[in-house]
Amino acid sequence: YPKAVCKTGVEHLIPQFFFMVLGMSGASLYLIRLARGPHVRWVTNNPEPWNKLSPTYQYKLVAVTTDYKKLKKEGPDF
Repeated sequence: YPKAVCKTGVEHLIPQFFFMVLGMSGASLYLIRLARGPHVRWVTNNPEPWNKLSPTYQYKLVAVTTDYKKLKKEGPDF
């Protein structure tokens, strides 16, 4: 390099900026790819689906009265 270019002292930072821009653009493209996937819904006809449930609808994550020891296992015993 000519002496005039080397006076600034930033020519050694050019590869760092290149790889930083390359990484940021790759991350941005990956986020765009995720946002356009089939599992993402941007427009919905029912923004609050829990409002359609009646007050008497019974849903549970864990059944309190179920005896889990008597249920059939699908995996091996360890």
